[in-house]
Amino acid sequence: MKKILIITDNLPDQINGVVTTYKNLEAPAILDGYTIDYIDPRWFSYIDCPGYNEVKLSYPRNMGKKIAKIDPDHIHIATEGPLGLWARAYLAKCGIRHNTAYHTKFPEGLNKLFGIPESLTWRFVRWFHKHSGKVLTTTDSMVAELRKHGFDGEVIPWTRGVDRTIFNTKQRHEYSEVGVIDLLCVARVSKEKNLEDFFELDYPGARKTMVGDGPMLETYKKKYPDVNFVGFKTGKDLAVYYANADVFVFPSQWETFGIVMIEAMACGTPVAAYPCQGPMDVIEQGVTGFMNENLTHAIDSCLQLDRNQVLKGSFRWSWKRAWEIFRDNLVPIK
Repeated sequence: MKKILIITDNLPDQINGVVTTYKNLEAPAILDGYTIDYIDPRWFSYIDCPGYNEVKLSYPRNMGKKIAKIDPDHIHIATEGPLGLWARAYLAKCGIRHNTAYHTKFPEGLNKLFGIPESLTWRFVRWFHKHSGKVLTTTDSMVAELRKHGFDGEVIPWTRGVDRTIFNTKQRHEYSEVGVIDLLCVARVSKEKNLEDFFELDYPGARKTMVGDGPMLETYKKKYPDVNFVGFKTGKDLAVYYANADVFVFPSQWETFGIVMIEAMACGTPVAAYPCQGPMDVIEQGVTGFMNENLTHAIDSCLQLDRNQVLKGSFRWSWKRAWEIFRDNLVPIK
C-alpha cells in the first residue's frame, strides 16, 4: 500500500474542519490502497497558543528523522504552524517534493484575534506555499482569492463531505412546539466567528441554541442569557441538534468552507447565512438555504423550504469525492 504522511499542527481529538477533513479521508484511502500516517503535536513537547488554546505550539525536534522513519510515498503539509514550518524547511533543504493545503483564512483570523495586519500575514502565507507542488484549498472562490493575493503555482479546489451514518434525518423528533422556531448555531465560540449576530437576533418565537466550546463561552453566557448554550457536542449527540432545528444560522463571514453547513443540510435543516465566501460556495440558494445581508430575512425564506428538498440538495457533498481530489493531486516525493 502507498503511504501518505500528513503533517499537521492539530491534535487528532480536536473538533474543527481540518481534523474532520483528514479523518474522513482515511476509510476511502484504505479502500483505494493507501494508508495515512500523521506527524502532529503528540510527537513533541507543545503548549497552547496564548489567546487561542485550540492551536498547539510544538517544538519539532528531529523532524527529518521522524519523516525518514515513516518513509512515505507522498507528503502533505496541512497547516502553516510550527510543525508545518519545520517540515517545510526540512523538505526544501533535502529537495523532497510535497504539497500543501490552505484550510483557514489565516490573515483575517490573526487580524481579528491579535490585530496583525493582513498584508504581513499574506506575505508569510505566499512564502509558505510557494514551493508546494500543488496547493489544495476548499472552493473555486478560494482559488480565486489566493490568486488575487499572489499565489502563482497550481491551486486546486478541494471539496468536502458529510458522514451520513451520523448526520441524517432519523434523529428528528416527530413533535414540535407550536409557535416556537428553533434556531441553531454550531461553531467554535470565539470572536472571529461573528456569533454576536446570531445571539442578538430578535426573531419572533425563536429559541436560540448555541452548540460549541471556546474562549468566549463564559463571556457570552453572561451577556446573552436568552441563548441556550449547550457546550461541545459530537457524533449523534450533535446530529440530534441539527435534525431538530428549524433553521441552521451561520453568521461567520471568514470561513473557507464551513462543514457544519453541510452537516445541517444532511439532516434536512436549511441554512441561513450571509452572502459571503463559504456560504456562497456551499448553499444552493432556494434549495438548501438562503443567503441575505439580513439574517432575519434569510431565516424567513428558509422556513418556507421543504426539508426533503434540503436533504436531496445535500447529496452533492461526499467524502469519496473529497478523497478522489486529494488522491489525484498527491505529489511523489521524488
